Amino acid sequence: MSGSDRNRLGEETSPYLLQHKDNPVHWWPWTDAAFQAARERGVPVLLSVGYSACHWCHVMAHQCFEDETIAAEMNRGFVNIKVDREERPDVDAVYQKALALMGEQGGWPLTIFVSPDGKPFFGGTYFPPEPAYGRPSLPQVLAHINRVWRERKGEVDAHSEELMAAIGAAHHERLRDGLSLNLLNDAGERLLDYIDFSSGGMNGAPKFPMPFVFEFLWRAFIRTGNERLEKAVTITLTHLCEGGIYDHLAGGFARYSTDADWLVPHFEKMLYDNAQLIDLMTLVWRHTKDPLLARRVHETIDWLKREMTGENGAFTAAFDADSEGEEGKYYVWTEAEIDALLGVESAFFKDAYDVTSQGNWEGHTILNRTRRIGIALTEDDEARLARARAKLLAARTTRVAPGRDDKVLADWNGLAIAALARAGVAFGKEAWVALARDVFENICGTMTWTDADGRKRLGHSLCRSRLQTAAMLDDYANMINAALALHTATGEASYLGQAERWAELANALYWDDGDGGYFFTAADAHDLILRTKTANDSAVPSGNGSMVFALARLFYLTGKQVYRMRAASTVGALEVESMKSFPHGVTVLNGFELMESGVQVVIIGDRGREDTKALLAALNDASAPNLVLDVIAPGTVLPDMHPAHGKTAAGPVATAYVCRGPTCSPPQTTGGGLVQALRSP
Repeated sequence: MSGSDRNRLGEETSPYLLQHKDNPVHWWPWTDAAFQAARERGVPVLLSVGYSACHWCHVMAHQCFEDETIAAEMNRGFVNIKVDREERPDVDAVYQKALALMGEQGGWPLTIFVSPDGKPFFGGTYFPPEPAYGRPSLPQVLAHINRVWRERKGEVDAHSEELMAAIGAAHHERLRDGLSLNLLNDAGERLLDYIDFSSGGMNGAPKFPMPFVFEFLWRAFIRTGNERLEKAVTITLTHLCEGGIYDHLAGGFARYSTDADWLVPHFEKMLYDNAQLIDLMTLVWRHTKDPLLARRVHETIDWLKREMTGENGAFTAAFDADSEGEEGKYYVWTEAEIDALLGVESAFFKDAYDVTSQGNWEGHTILNRTRRIGIALTEDDEARLARARAKLLAARTTRVAPGRDDKVLADWNGLAIAALARAGVAFGKEAWVALARDVFENICGTMTWTDADGRKRLGHSLCRSRLQTAAMLDDYANMINAALALHTATGEASYLGQAERWAELANALYWDDGDGGYFFTAADAHDLILRTKTANDSAVPSGNGSMVFALARLFYLTGKQVYRMRAASTVGALEVESMKSFPHGVTVLNGFELMESGVQVVIIGDRGREDTKALLAALNDASAPNLVLDVIAPGTVLPDMHPAHGKTAAGPVATAYVCRGPTCSPPQTTGGGLVQALRSP
C-alpha cells in the first residue's frame, strides 16, 4: 500500500471523522498534503462535508462510502477529503456558497468537486448508490466528473474562475434610504402571511424552530403592539413545547420537525438550537409569565447540565438522531411498553401523551401533548404525569443511546452561556448564572492560545484535548455577547474588560477595511481559497449580526463611539443582503434595532441590598429586548460619553435612571417608578 492508499481519519479526534475511519474510501482530513497529493496525481478532489448528528450523512456513508466498488471508483479517480462542518465551518461556508451559485439547494452531506488548488466546479448534497429521488447515482456522478476532467478541462477551469469571482464579490449595494424601524415593522407585517397560525412556525414542512426569526417578530410586537405578531410567537412556542420535537422525558428540543405539526422530529439534538430556544422562551416569558415556558426552560437547562457537559466542563455539540442504525429508535414507544411500565397509571398517561395501539409514527408513538393544548391540568395531575415520565425515562436509559458528538465549540457555547445568564436573572436562579460563569471560565481556560504577537486568541473547537486554534468570527461574536450577559448578571467589570479585548481582536483580525463588516475567517487564515462574509443566518445567527449586537452593547456600556461606528458600518455593508435574504438575515436587523433603540438602565446601588434587588426584580416584569443594564456601586464614575455620566443616587437608597439617547429619566427609587419610566416613550 502506497503512502496515499489508505484512510487517514483514524488519526483525527472529530467524532464525525472517526465515524468514517474504517471506510474503504482513502479519506484524507482537510490538509495541505491532501491537495498536494491531488496535484501530484493530476486528479480532482472529492470534498465531502457533514457532521456526526446528520441522518442523511449516515445514509450516504452506509450506501456509498462503505461500498467497496464505489469506494474503489472514488479512490481511483479522486483525492477524497472528509470535513466535519462543525469543526471547520469556514470550509463549509465557502463551498456551500459555491453550491448555491451553481443553482443547487445547500445542506448536508455536501458533496463538491474541486480542483487541486481548491476551486469548486461541480457539486450537490446527497447522492444515492443508484439513481433515485430524481437524482443521479454517485457512480454516475463520478464517471461524469472523470470524463469532464479529462476531456473538457478548459471549461472546468473557466467555470471555476466564474464561481470564485462570484463567491468573493464585494458587498457594495446600499438601501437608498437606509434601514429604519418602519422598514422593519413593514417586514414583520409581511412575514405574518407566511406564519402557520394553527400549529405555529412557518407554513409547510419541514419546520425549523428558527428562534432568531421569532425574536424578530417578538421585537416587532414590542415596538408596535400588534397582537398578531405576539400570537405568531406564542402559538409557535406553545406547539414547540408540547409537540414531538420536544423530548418530554429528558428535556431538550430536536433539530426540526419533518411534518407541519411539530410531531415527527429529525431526532438529533443540537446545542445551538437549545441555547437559542432557552433565550427566546425567557424573553417571551418575561411578558407572558406562561408556566409552560418556565417548565421547558427549567427542563432544558437540566438536560444541558445532565447530558451535554464535556471534557473541559463546557457543553458538547450534539446527539445523533440514530441508534442501532435506526432514526429515532431510542425515543419512541409502543402502547404495550407503556402499559407494562405504568400499570394502573397507563390510561391516564396515554390520554395525555397521544399513545394509541396503532401509534402516531410508523407503528410507534412519539410522545406529545399537542392534542391537549389549552386544557389545563391540576397540580396533582401534573405530578402524576411527572412520576410516570420518570419511570419511562429510567426504562429508556437502558436502551442503546444515540452517539454524542463530544466536540466543544466556542461559538455554540457562547450562545448557551448568554442564554443561561439571562435565564438565571429572569427566573431568579443563581445556580444558572453560576453554571454560565463556570462554562465561560472553562472556555477561557482551555480554548485560548497565544499567537506570535502575544495576543491571547480564542480557538474554535476542542475535542479529545486537541484544540483547533483557527477561530471564526462567530466564536468572538458569541463569546463577547456571553461576556456581556455575565457582566449584566453579575456586575463584574472583568467580563466587560474581556468583551472589549475580544472586540479589539475581532476588529484586528476579521474587519473588512474595504467594504465594512466582518469576514468569517481571520486575516491570517492560510488554508482557504478566499474569505467569505455574510449576513445570512443559518442554523445559528450570523456572525456579523451577532457582532452588531455585541458592538451596540459595548457602545451603550462604555460610551465609546468606535463601537457604534463599527456597528453602523457593518449594518450599512450588509443591509441589502439582510433584506434580500429575509427572513434569513434578521439577526443583523435585530441588532440594528438595538443600535437605534437601546434603552439604558443604570442602577446605582449595592447588589446585595434589598432596595437594589427590588429594582432588579421590577425589570423582570418587562420583556424589553433592547434593555442594556448596568448596576454600579455608589460613587462609581460612568464614562464621559455615557448619558448617565455624573448621575448620583437619590440619598441613601438604590436609584435607577432610564436613558434613551442622551436623555435620562428622573431618578427612580421604587420598582413601580422604574417600570413606568421604562414604559414611557
